[in-house]
Amino acid sequence: MRVAIYAGTFDPITKGHLSVIEAGSKAFDELVVLLAVNPKKQPLFSVDERLDFINQATGHLDNVSTDATDGVVVQYARRRDARFLVRGIRGATDADYETHLANVNRTIAPEITTFFLAADPQLAEVSSSRLKEMAGFGEDGSGSCSADVWRALRTRLAPPPARSEKEAIHGF
Repeated sequence: MRVAIYAGTFDPITKGHLSVIEAGSKAFDELVVLLAVNPKKQPLFSVDERLDFINQATGHLDNVSTDATDGVVVQYARRRDARFLVRGIRGATDADYETHLANVNRTIAPEITTFFLAADPQLAEVSSSRLKEMAGFGEDGSGSCSADVWRALRTRLAPPPARSEKEAIHGF
């Protein structure tokens, strides 16, 4: 059985991530979407919230499961007997970074092969960071993620309503 791991912080999952997951689910017998907890990052959503978003987004894919780890991804892959890592590529910047990461992983675990999958071209500009910025500035990013994710982003990050001139002058 060909088992692959697609790891990321998914804070939150985007339609770009989902396009990579769907392509990976076609290429491998089993695809584990692994929420990699990075202590250097301060996510907006909890591990449980992010796993819920991922499970909702991938519920239609029978061979996709989810998990989380705070350890090294290739060590997780070894424990799962996965021989493949899936990495999404949006453009040249991603390719440079991901190639470096693949080479590091190859040094640690030469038995594990990294596959690069391009996100859907219409989603090349979609990133979790950009979605959070859009929500924070009151822009519309609803086309780049699920309705549940967008609602959660807007709830957490929506700018406060503008105060009227009268309210600003009188402080109420």
